[in-house]
Amino acid sequence: MAITLSNVNSEAGLQKLDEYLLTRSYISGYQASKDDMTVFTSLPSAPAASYVNVTRWYDHISALLRSSGVTAEGEGVKVESTACSVSPTADQKAPAADEEDDDDVDLFGEETEEEKKAAEERAAAVKASGKKKESGKSSVLLDVKPWDDETDMAKLEEAVRNVKMEGLLWGASKLVPVGYGIKKLQIMMTIVDDLVSVDSLIEDYFYTEPANEFIQSCDIVAFNKICKFPGKFGAFSLDFQITETNGLIEYAKL
Repeated sequence: MAITLSNVNSEAGLQKLDEYLLTRSYISGYQASKDDMTVFTSLPSAPAASYVNVTRWYDHISALLRSSGVTAEGEGVKVESTACSVSPTADQKAPAADEEDDDDVDLFGEETEEEKKAAEERAAAVKASGKKKESGKSSVLLDVKPWDDETDMAKLEEAVRNVKMEGLLWGASKLVPVGYGIKKLQIMMTIVDDLVSVDSLIEDYFYTEPANEFIQSCDIVAFNKICKFPGKFGAFSLDFQITETNGLIEYAKL
């Protein structure tokens, strides 16, 4: 089934893409595909940090490209273009030759002496600089429920976004009907794991005054770890969804 996305070179198109990626790790399916490549190459540059879901996806695909990890066929995605088209210049066509060269790379071949030496030099440089290990990040989707149908949802969302702390970035949100005229707020946030505890955030901020005037309860819908693993051709990201059922924590690769 083909997917059609709005022009991603416009703010409206980026906002639509950000909403589309709110509950998805990839454009289609459960692994990187040519659909992701189509959308990725349609973006003129890295998206603004305010588009949290697009930024997460963009960084992930960038890392996969560096490690030549995009192989799935996808479902076929169409990105609407702008009214005017510009013919690519010679400089813009140059990467195509690089892509052809990448096809000849043996990802599983043995390291050459030059590669081993380069890896040892990088390791020595990191050790010498005393570089601190980068803290992990997570993308979290929350369900925030009001007391009743008379709760002002605009003020409820304001109470949520008013929570500010180091390592916390609020993202896209939407209202989802629950029933009997009641709607809940679904909101995405990105956290630095070492700085923000989601359980503490909910207990200490959402369930205390003044936020508890509007918030009846808050649940974690999805918890995606944004992990980076060093490899022969650079770091790549791997998303996991973590769920808890009756005290049992399960990890699922996205």
